Amino acid sequence: MAELLIHGARGLDARGQVDDFWMLAADGVITETGSGRVPDATTGGTRIVDAHGHWLVPGFIDLHGHGGGGHSFDGGADDILAVLATHRAHGTTRSVLSLVANPLPAMLASLERIADLSVSDPLILGSHLEGPFLSPANRGAHHPEYLREPSPALVEELLNAARGTLRQITIAPELSGALESVDVLVEAGVAVAIGHTTADERLAHEAFDRGARILTHAFNAMPGIHHRAPGPVIAAFDDLRVTLEVILDGTHVHPRVARLAFGAAPGRIALVTDAMAAAGFGDGDYTLGSLAVDVRGGLAMLRGTDTIAGSTLTQDAALRTAITVAGISPADAVAALTLTPAQALGLDHRHGLLAAGFAADAVLLDSAWNVTGVWADGHRLQTTPSPA
Repeated sequence: MAELLIHGARGLDARGQVDDFWMLAADGVITETGSGRVPDATTGGTRIVDAHGHWLVPGFIDLHGHGGGGHSFDGGADDILAVLATHRAHGTTRSVLSLVANPLPAMLASLERIADLSVSDPLILGSHLEGPFLSPANRGAHHPEYLREPSPALVEELLNAARGTLRQITIAPELSGALESVDVLVEAGVAVAIGHTTADERLAHEAFDRGARILTHAFNAMPGIHHRAPGPVIAAFDDLRVTLEVILDGTHVHPRVARLAFGAAPGRIALVTDAMAAAGFGDGDYTLGSLAVDVRGGLAMLRGTDTIAGSTLTQDAALRTAITVAGISPADAVAALTLTPAQALGLDHRHGLLAAGFAADAVLLDSAWNVTGVWADGHRLQTTPSPA
């Protein structure tokens, strides 16, 4: 019998909108959905939620975030849990935990820690190594001393530390050994992204043909679109196999450029936060890895530079910007937070839709797209982050 019933909602996922929507869930899985009258499939123990006409969408998935709530994912277990609590309160039910370039022993320890936590917390999808295999010329907020050239042997060391939980890795394909390492990673089932790169369109296409399937925060830390040098963004637009991450905070990518991307790669834009510790916490002085970061007016910058150091974004804010500023349709915006990132990870058989057989992850939002309720595996999550 059903353990959770949410009814009276405006259901919205990548397939479109359903009015007077209801959803039944049991054992962490959606068992039935529909509209209008709810079938008699509940018991006295069923938790019943009247949505009062609010939007009900699938739980958000973040492929790329580093921190929040004053903490970062390359800290200890308590830091990681504090970050997750912050983002879950804003609708992110499943997270890939991103790590910046650090000394190799520290990165291996972080991978092991995330692997341990993934056992007890199924909402953690695994880790994302944004470093260390990045171009020094486009390193962004990664410490130059900790960048390395990839090799199959080093990749195997990282894979062993992650124990099957390395979900994504970003590689600059122009580095020596990069394409050979892509082969090893693809064989291991890791989603390979290209980013923090000086690659041109030709090399980007070659990396995609070798199995890379994600473009890390499109437009940022890579050559832009030039009329005589299209670059990796155009290569990703052209390749129907590739998902493009976009940080839609109004700073990393102009909303009009984001709208262009949605039009050029329909169904292949994944909104990500790339959030650092200040997300959901406020302005102040922080660190990203070992680098000092100043956050003022919600903008994170490497101290003493004009380099953006991640974002202070949460996924609900990205959704609001997509719909109300960039003019993306609600269904396409929701897809970019749900089904598209699930597809990028090969999880679209279980995540990203409000449909029978999918995980009972859902977010309730009011008419202004503010979060009013969050469920993961059928359980209601705290919507006010725990104190840091």
